[in-house]
Amino acid sequence: MARVLVRAIERDGHSVALASDGDQALAMGLCEGLDVIVLGVMLPRRDGFEVIRHLRAANRNTPTMMVTARDSTADVVRGLDLGADDCLPEPFAVEVLLARIRALHRRNPVAYPPDLEFEDLRLRARTHELQRGSRLVALTRTEYALLETLMRRAGSIVPKNVLAEAGWGSDADVNDATLYVFIRALRLRIAVEGERQYLHTVRGIGYTLRREEP
Repeated sequence: MARVLVRAIERDGHSVALASDGDQALAMGLCEGLDVIVLGVMLPRRDGFEVIRHLRAANRNTPTMMVTARDSTADVVRGLDLGADDCLPEPFAVEVLLARIRALHRRNPVAYPPDLEFEDLRLRARTHELQRGSRLVALTRTEYALLETLMRRAGSIVPKNVLAEAGWGSDADVNDATLYVFIRALRLRIAVEGERQYLHTVRGIGYTLRREEP
């Protein structure tokens, strides 16, 4: 069902990122740059009610429509009380879902934060892209969240736990190995052969974005 909806929403002119479970949905929702969230209630690992509760507690006010497979007034009321902007019980016509997405987008235009810059790097908030000179690289939402945190604290050491919370949320259990994989991917985004690398490891503590002389 999720894949069917993704194709329909994309055909309506939107760019879509799909979360496979509630934990991933929460991590994506905590990142900046989403215009609208379509949130299922019955998700693996963490249900939609928990996701919307955590998002609103973290002051993430992205317009959110909950979709519930249970045609229950209680589910609709609970979702709205937890902070959802709309709630659509199944079964529903895809055209109705698309119209409600457009309505939420019109009602709540997103104010994007300003782009961040460090040396010759530019992090584009609207498109989640990293620009270096004429080179433009698309980032995943987790990569963007990690690099945004590093750029906001450029020149300082950012502890591993701070990066883990930025990338996956405060409730996520992220080990050092997982964080390292994403940092390694970011290094490849930041510098190709012949370019200066700005992302450095501070052993036992975390990572830092700074210019180091050769």
